[in-house]
Amino acid sequence: MGSGTTRSATSAPTLEDVAERARVSTATVSRCLNSPGQVTAATRERVMQAVRELGYAPNFGARVLAAKRTDTFGAIIPTMENAIFARALQAFQEELGKHGITLLVASSSYRLDIEEDQIRALTARGAEGLLLIGHHRSPDIYSFLQQHGIPTLIAWVYDPQEPQVSVGFDNRRAMEMLASEVIALGHRRIAVISAEQSANDRASARVEGIRLAMRKAGLDPDSYDLIETPYGIDFGAEAFVRLMDREQRPTVVMCGNDVLAAGAIRQARAMGIRVPEDVSVTGFDDIELASVIVPALTTVHVPHREMGREAARMLVSMVRGEGQPASRELATELRWRDTLAAPSQTQPKPDTAVSKQHGFK
Repeated sequence: MGSGTTRSATSAPTLEDVAERARVSTATVSRCLNSPGQVTAATRERVMQAVRELGYAPNFGARVLAAKRTDTFGAIIPTMENAIFARALQAFQEELGKHGITLLVASSSYRLDIEEDQIRALTARGAEGLLLIGHHRSPDIYSFLQQHGIPTLIAWVYDPQEPQVSVGFDNRRAMEMLASEVIALGHRRIAVISAEQSANDRASARVEGIRLAMRKAGLDPDSYDLIETPYGIDFGAEAFVRLMDREQRPTVVMCGNDVLAAGAIRQARAMGIRVPEDVSVTGFDDIELASVIVPALTTVHVPHREMGREAARMLVSMVRGEGQPASRELATELRWRDTLAAPSQTQPKPDTAVSKQHGFK
């Protein structure tokens, strides 16, 4: 180390060690780490080189005590098993990083009880703001957040009637837009593969959008065939088999997201059912999977990255006491690809042998 300083090979380097190695004061090291713009480029590079060489990491607890803040936000998403939330969350984290904020992420597996435990745990760990998905949860947990002064932003939905600030889109109107196009093509036997609606306001709003489009077109809004299932490619495939085993098959299967739709398309190929010649399939979200599966999926495009960036900016503003922003609605768009066409006049009979081969009932 030089200058007669001794340090155990197993002890963590300190701020003083970095200052000695870089030949600056400890105050300069602190400025480099916390306010790098206040230090010249040459000094900053010398300090950061010392940080890298020594493997120094600031003491988080000490920084919290000194600054009375953690610079940590939390986000709880329903699942990490597929890419539904990945793009927006990446943009959210990137934007937070520009403000020096660290993101902690948890997954609730679409269970409200798990989400509540995670909200309490992130609060206990010093999260200064939380990003949550959808409005539907117990009023008690909103009271808990208010009691602890934790600014909370809701994403993936937009509902100005709700008291919580949100950034997202109108799920009902977005799915109604797609369903209206489906009906305009001539489809009347409509089937829906959806997530369970009871604890998922995005899923229930999308189903309601289909019903609304049917009602506006003069169709019976209760005449669609609905299967609720967990999100997942295999679940989408299993639901598709059940729909195709009906006495009267649907001419279109509208899926609550692209992952379910991918499962339906994969299963159609396994059963020898052509998409869209024999049955059309649609999705929702426009994740990367939608454009790479064959045939490419007609779906609703959600502005994931814009939503993530805007969510970060809004939550930072809320945490820093810059006022309560208004909820922000983002536009969705229909992405026409290859899985949606006018209904065929004839449809193949159900292939029960294929159904049994794939282990579905």
